[in-house]
Amino acid sequence: MAGKSFKYVIIGGGVSAGYAAREFCKQGVKPGELAIISKEASLFHVYYNDEDVVTFENAAWFFFDKTSEVGVVAPYERPALSKAYLFPEGTARLPGFHVCVGSGGERLLPEWYKEKGIELILSTEIVKADLAAKTLVSAAGEIFKYHILIIATGSTVIKLTDFGVQGADAKNILYLREIDDADKLVEAIKGKKNGKAVIVGGGYIGLELSAALRINNIDVTMVYPEPWCMPRLFTAGIAAFYEGYYANKGVKIIKGTVAVGFNADSNGEVKEVKLKDGRVLEADIVVVGVGGRPLTTLFKGQVEEEKGGIKAIKSNEEGKTIDVYDYLPFFYSRSFDLSWQFYGDNVGDAVLFGDNDPASPKPKFGSYWIKDGKVVGVFLEGGTPDENKAIAKVARVQPPVENLDVLTKEGLSFACKI
Repeated sequence: MAGKSFKYVIIGGGVSAGYAAREFCKQGVKPGELAIISKEASLFHVYYNDEDVVTFENAAWFFFDKTSEVGVVAPYERPALSKAYLFPEGTARLPGFHVCVGSGGERLLPEWYKEKGIELILSTEIVKADLAAKTLVSAAGEIFKYHILIIATGSTVIKLTDFGVQGADAKNILYLREIDDADKLVEAIKGKKNGKAVIVGGGYIGLELSAALRINNIDVTMVYPEPWCMPRLFTAGIAAFYEGYYANKGVKIIKGTVAVGFNADSNGEVKEVKLKDGRVLEADIVVVGVGGRPLTTLFKGQVEEEKGGIKAIKSNEEGKTIDVYDYLPFFYSRSFDLSWQFYGDNVGDAVLFGDNDPASPKPKFGSYWIKDGKVVGVFLEGGTPDENKAIAKVARVQPPVENLDVLTKEGLSFACKI
């Protein structure tokens, strides 16, 4: 089979691929030199309202019975899938959240790639990568040659079926990674109105989807084995606020146990979740968010991981040197009426400040992390844009702190004066 050949190939069609394409264009890539190969489908769903009207300007599309499939799924901002994509009103849909809107940049529609001469090769799963021969082979047998390969395959969700959990293949046991997954969840919400959902996992996905499902009037129970939610980032004090807030919104939380099996009805749809502690929960929908694993199988034994990027590629070609990429770790989340941001590293001693009462009408609180006498990380719930910029600056500057009590007393004002 005759193949296609490109100077550069990006394998993977997620956030990294879109931002990489933008950077290639900034660095002067020529039309026809770059291709993006992605296994994600080439169509997305459009939801029409009662008058068959779709508002493309703001992508405010609603949940109705009429749908059609149009358009190309160019790289998009995945965080939208666990937030506004699932809302009953003011719903986000493509093309509203293509990259690079997440960083405040230009929204790269499918037409942008065409105008730049970048080929989007979608619905194409690469099953073999020969890095020595610089060749990729798709599931359909297509052959792609390249000069330089950018691996942007990202990760895949960990599924309970991977561990042989009893009944984990029942219908309406769902995961969230791609638009197709989000569409399945949307259909489940519509089909199980006022039903019961069990969320397996207490991390990012668990917290955001619990909120989204409650907003859709679904009865929600979260189940996770840890002593508090999101333990990789949250301290016990931070987590106590969110667990209390979610409880006030009607989300039930069961900690210290895991799902060990599922029962289904005669149609194969999940009806019960069996927990390790012996409890059995009713469920019309189960959403599993227990982590992910890197998609690196294609490249096992062929490549070593190292820092690099597009400018690194261009500098090598042109014999130039560049500065090391300066990256400040950043995480954020939005759920219900809450919105938090975190910058830096959550290592060392943690200092909690502000109003973290779950019953407060407008809670605002945060935490500093101090290591070796310097502030290395900052978390803030309910911050304004200026306040969020201030905590980002603190995490980047890492100002010295001699007395932790000072941070507790000054709270957010410490960040705002840096």
